[in-house]
Amino acid sequence: MNLAGVEVVEKTVSAEEEKGLMLDGGFVVPLTNSFGHTFRSLLPSPVTVLILFLNWATVAGFPSLGLDLIVAQDSDARRRKGTAKSRWCGDNVTRENNGDNMVKRMREEYGKLNRLEMSIWECCELLNDVIDESDPDLDEPQIEHLLQTAEAIRKDYPNEDWLHLTGLIHDLGKVLHHPAFGELPQWAVVGDTFPVGCAFDESVVHHKYFKENPDFTNPTFNTKYGVYSEGCGLDNVMMSWGHDDYMYLVAKENKTTLPSAGLFIIRYHSFYAMHKAGAYKHLMNEEDMDNLKWLKIFNKYDLYSKSKVRIDVEKVKPYYLSLIEKYFPTKLRW
Repeated sequence: MNLAGVEVVEKTVSAEEEKGLMLDGGFVVPLTNSFGHTFRSLLPSPVTVLILFLNWATVAGFPSLGLDLIVAQDSDARRRKGTAKSRWCGDNVTRENNGDNMVKRMREEYGKLNRLEMSIWECCELLNDVIDESDPDLDEPQIEHLLQTAEAIRKDYPNEDWLHLTGLIHDLGKVLHHPAFGELPQWAVVGDTFPVGCAFDESVVHHKYFKENPDFTNPTFNTKYGVYSEGCGLDNVMMSWGHDDYMYLVAKENKTTLPSAGLFIIRYHSFYAMHKAGAYKHLMNEEDMDNLKWLKIFNKYDLYSKSKVRIDVEKVKPYYLSLIEKYFPTKLRW
């Protein structure tokens, strides 16, 4: 093939060779350079390949095509390539601001549940308008990730329908980033969560930024127990504000009949200091410890169920609508 005088030669590889190569935008890429260094972290993504194409488009006399692609590239690049930086900045701001005072204000404001009235499924569809910048691997609509999680759980735990539904709804609180909910900044919606009202455990990621949080030096809050007591139960502990706690409030206040383990998963699935590092167990009661077992099961599906295999939404929709009807009212206050 010849583009503007530049000859492009297709290269064929064996099936064995292809397993060891990373295919990027249709181009065959070798595993390493001449120095033995991997290309995996250095090669451009398909988006960056578009940049190279833009140069060709301009030279070949198609500047408008190049302009259209620049717009697409800019949006995709900010989502995919800028994720690490945006998440780092988000964690920074979260640690500095998400304290006892903020959580009380947000819970009071959003606990009114006066933003919208809609069904669970309508919220799933609304979530498609939301981009989670903390998630670099998610290219499909949000509803497909929710269904990927739910369907993976359903396959391995066919008799636990409450867990299937929990997989579907666990991230619905991310609608806080939608204009209809005030379009809260990413740092106030996504990211790791942690208790407020007691000392910030060092296992919480980016712990150093807590030094800018007023609670860090407040003697009421900066001890091991703070305002809590041994074994008080996580239900009595205020968590940093985000999509987890909001969806927990929505489900609880709308009288869901999900078991306590379902609510536990919804509220604490981003509480990695607890379910990964084992921190804050001194605040947990017996019910929390039982529910933690289910959260650890759920977590592997939440993190690793994202797949390039697309979910046929219309095919599985009737099943999940039946679960929604079983565990939730027709319309919920949000």
